[in-house]
Amino acid sequence: MISTKRNKMIVSIAFVFAIVAGVVAIGIGSVKIAVPDILTTLFNGRNVDGVFTTIVWDIRLPRVLLALIIGANIAISGALLQGVMGNPLADPGLTGVTSGAAAFVLFIILVNPEWTHLIPIAAFIGGLLAAGVVYALAWRKTGITPITIILSGVAVNALCGGIIGFLSILYSDRLPSAVQWMNGSLAAKGHSALNMIYIYAIIGWVLSIFTIRKANIIRLGDQVAVNLGENVTRIRIVLSILAVFLAAISVAAIGMVGFVGLIVPHMARMLVGSDYKYMLPMSMALGAIVLLIADTGGRTLFAPLDIPAGILMAVIGAPYFLYLMRKRAF
Repeated sequence: MISTKRNKMIVSIAFVFAIVAGVVAIGIGSVKIAVPDILTTLFNGRNVDGVFTTIVWDIRLPRVLLALIIGANIAISGALLQGVMGNPLADPGLTGVTSGAAAFVLFIILVNPEWTHLIPIAAFIGGLLAAGVVYALAWRKTGITPITIILSGVAVNALCGGIIGFLSILYSDRLPSAVQWMNGSLAAKGHSALNMIYIYAIIGWVLSIFTIRKANIIRLGDQVAVNLGENVTRIRIVLSILAVFLAAISVAAIGMVGFVGLIVPHMARMLVGSDYKYMLPMSMALGAIVLLIADTGGRTLFAPLDIPAGILMAVIGAPYFLYLMRKRAF
């Protein structure tokens, strides 16, 4: 009972912190805006003329909301994949989902830019195909092991990376328009990107809530799940499709951002345990916070340069991945 109250309190604090961090991030930049001014501008809508209204409503608010939404998406995706595979290394980036989605999206951006309305669907198909190949390559009679996941993910990532490189050379004259996207950047992302993703994200979050019980059953092991009368294969497929969906729509919006899906579920597990009833919402809140911090740092630390959040996450995530390897955390 004490643990339940404690976990509820930690999750609640994390969501409050994410909201506060979002408000503070709106005020950080070349033009600093105090929190009271931000709140006044937000509560008055566009009814107040002035530079603050333009900066808050048209530039920083959509970018901050995108960072929060996409961070939550990728973290939930990682948490679900780790549960499905029983493997703490199952991150959308390491399992090829991100690069598969990116290859399909880049094909549209460079080869058929008039099909941009199909980018979310293309990302989903690409991520699904990549995940399917990784599953097929990694699966053994004894199940999926960390080493087979890593090796299969390396192979699929290399293949998708080769496709991305080939397209980049073949359509190098169109590449400048895709460079920021390829590095997972939220620069110049406005209301159009936000409008494209938020409905898909809400659908994914709602569906995730309904999968908590199934994810917990899978966590107990296949034999226990079978004894409880569950269809393990069907649960794995449903959870995997949902995880790919959340990762793919994120790739469609801002490009490739690695390691959020690996790091955040670990952090959530350390704070609230492995019960998905708490671990999933905790991952959601922490993922939002982590990506928001990465994006805010990227646009302010080296100003006027705008470093993509994907690059900062790679710089932070790669050492953490090596730390996990060193500690034999899986």
